[in-house]
Amino acid sequence: MELSLAHPAIKAFLCGSLSGTCSTLLFQPLDLVKTRLQTLSGRVGMVTVLQSVVRTERLLGLWRGVSPSFVRTIPGVGIYFSTFYSLKQHFFQDRDPRALEAVVLGAGARAVAGVVMLPVTVIKTRFECGRYRYSSVLGALRCVCRTEGPAALFSGLVATLLRDVPFSGLYVMFYSQSKASLPTEVSASPCAPVANFSCAVLAGVLVSLITQPADVVKTHVQVCPELRTPAAVTLVFKEHGLQGFFRGAVPRALRRTMMAAMAWTVYEQLMAQFGLKA
Repeated sequence: MELSLAHPAIKAFLCGSLSGTCSTLLFQPLDLVKTRLQTLSGRVGMVTVLQSVVRTERLLGLWRGVSPSFVRTIPGVGIYFSTFYSLKQHFFQDRDPRALEAVVLGAGARAVAGVVMLPVTVIKTRFECGRYRYSSVLGALRCVCRTEGPAALFSGLVATLLRDVPFSGLYVMFYSQSKASLPTEVSASPCAPVANFSCAVLAGVLVSLITQPADVVKTHVQVCPELRTPAAVTLVFKEHGLQGFFRGAVPRALRRTMMAAMAWTVYEQLMAQFGLKA
């Protein structure tokens, strides 16, 4: 079957997967640094972690965990965008969603993708933290199931949803509203992708800071599965105080902002090539 004849949701899946692949490969080092910052004890800076990784694991060590990142991102971003497109076509075929409707739309799509891809997210986090020495994604999955039980693959579900669902909902709202505020001569010009990218960056910075505490808690729960979400919150506060909930905020904000901006820009351009409205 020719790609041009595929169902629009399939096209949205393919566009999302391709956009997610590009952004993951580029920004994986920031995700690794963020995870290390959140799981190390004591005050450690972003540059110190970067130097330590390069010194002990060489430059390619910055891409440790990229395999589970790809396994998560390629289908995960595809599921997100195909769900987003399907929901939007079903409920808002004749008009653009309003601000609160955009929140629900983005949150719903992220909830579906987040639950489906959570086992791979757990493995990715463990790869990046440096405490586990897994040889492969499949090997890690087998090891976790054998030693901790399948339920461990869904550790951090609550914290993940508390982080990702608001992130996506607020992101779609900020992004769509900022795009709608662009002058017509800009949105209809050849510079439209650059303007859209700028809107996506602004939305990403705002939402990354809002959801940072949930990301810190999620990381602790997935690295130490015996912890539950309330216990992880208490642990972070006892060890680092309120500022502990913002450890790793800089690399995460950089990564999430740039990844989301690139993913949305590439996705919308690819969908336009298919003659579909993203």
